[in-house]
Amino acid sequence: MDSQDTTLISSSPTSYIAALWGLALLLLGLVFHESLMEMGNIWMGSEEYSHGFFIPVISIYLIWVQRNDLRFTQDFKSSILGLVILLLGLLLFLLGGLATIRTIQHYAFILAVTGIFAAAFGKEGLKTAWVPLVFLLFMVPFPQFIINNLSSKLQLISSWLGVEFIRACDIMVYLEGNVIDLGGYKLQVVEACSGLRYLFPLASLSFLCAYLFKGPVWQKILIFMSSVPLTIFMNSFRIGVIGILVNSWGTEMAEGFLHDFEGWAVFLLCMVLLFIEMWVFSRFSGKKIAFSELVQLPDEWFSAGKSAQMELHLNKSVFAVLALIVAVGVGGQFLRGGEEIIPQRKAFFNFPLQLGAWQGQRESIEQKYLDTLKLTDYIVANYVAADAQSSVNFYSAYYESQRKGASVHSPRSCIPGDGWQITSFGQREFPDMQVQGSPLKINRAVIEKGEYKQLVYYWFQQRGRSITNEYLVKWYLFYDAITMHRTDGALVRLVTSLDKGQDIDVADQRLQAFMRDMVKVLPDYLPGKQVVPAQVVQTD
Repeated sequence: MDSQDTTLISSSPTSYIAALWGLALLLLGLVFHESLMEMGNIWMGSEEYSHGFFIPVISIYLIWVQRNDLRFTQDFKSSILGLVILLLGLLLFLLGGLATIRTIQHYAFILAVTGIFAAAFGKEGLKTAWVPLVFLLFMVPFPQFIINNLSSKLQLISSWLGVEFIRACDIMVYLEGNVIDLGGYKLQVVEACSGLRYLFPLASLSFLCAYLFKGPVWQKILIFMSSVPLTIFMNSFRIGVIGILVNSWGTEMAEGFLHDFEGWAVFLLCMVLLFIEMWVFSRFSGKKIAFSELVQLPDEWFSAGKSAQMELHLNKSVFAVLALIVAVGVGGQFLRGGEEIIPQRKAFFNFPLQLGAWQGQRESIEQKYLDTLKLTDYIVANYVAADAQSSVNFYSAYYESQRKGASVHSPRSCIPGDGWQITSFGQREFPDMQVQGSPLKINRAVIEKGEYKQLVYYWFQQRGRSITNEYLVKWYLFYDAITMHRTDGALVRLVTSLDKGQDIDVADQRLQAFMRDMVKVLPDYLPGKQVVPAQVVQTD
């Protein structure tokens, strides 16, 4: 063994070496403590991720029971892979700090933990414990814009299937988006009833069950993937049951303890169905396995394993790991985003109600919707042309910061929730209309509900750019947070209705005529690339 790579410590107990690697994990936790605390706050404040506290405990236990198969690395070369993974995780942590986006740091923490583990136990150790390490990913909350999009789609699917169940019970019901009309009562399938509170915990459980299930790989994959249809089906069943109860005994059946109890009952039923699925798979494989043995820990995990070596070597890689963590921890204090710029702007309260030949009248948004949108400022106004024959609904939501879950909601996800169907969708660019020095780019959608038809223009106005792609918005949010220390942005939406049989070109001309007047004053309310800071906010 190369004496330059290792130091012989013949009298050193294994616990001494383990203590050094434990110190590395402790230092890593100190470096990541702010992002870890925020993740813990999400676990406590969100039912979708209330299971997050159990994920690391389960992962540690699964690694602990396989400890007989783990050996500390004996030379620096065998730790190189782990050091590379750790370095990538720490670099990702710095990028997340510069962009003030905690989700990036959450994933960086898991990558860094994996790197320390691989540096301590080498490739063989990583092969032994890679599944428990991957399992840690289930504790990280998804970015809010993904949650919003996923929730809106699950709401629509669950509403539709729930109504089909109600109809199967010979009850007259009408569905309009997420609103279930029972005639005497109306039920709205809100965001909390989308099924996400079941999906994330059940996905975590099904991954764990698939890992411990005694069967071929294809069955394990199906067990994990089945968590999605199971959640959708059972959540739809729950909505259908609530609809039947409300139809028979009133709206109190959809409120309070009974509503919450139904939620727990549905989750328990999902678990039962998951175990039944595994039992059926075991029968297909020709095995007669009892329910209690479906997810048993393998007996070989508790075997004596390889005999311990008489001589222990302290690998210098542990000091390299400690040095990397300390360096990034200290350097991160100087490289972090530090302060976020909140640009100066006019409040929408001052937005003119007279735009050329258009006269406007303000409207307001209910508080329950404002609580969901988490916006900083907004305007909703109906503008009527001078001939009183044409009207345009103008809406803009402004966010002074989009760092902590507050972000623009895409109309493409929200429109179907009101019962509208998007029959045409595309993009257009207007070189003759300049917004903060750039040609205006918009999304154009034709939506229909029964005999009603509307034309919608919308775009995301983000720090001097008009963007049509909601995922590109997230990239620029990350980039601008690092380069400009800003995460402000807005959504602009215009809607006009079409009379029966009216040509769509007439509606296009109407919206474009209004836009020409509107974009002249919009820059005062939606800051561009060059701004005067109204305030500087400490991001940490």
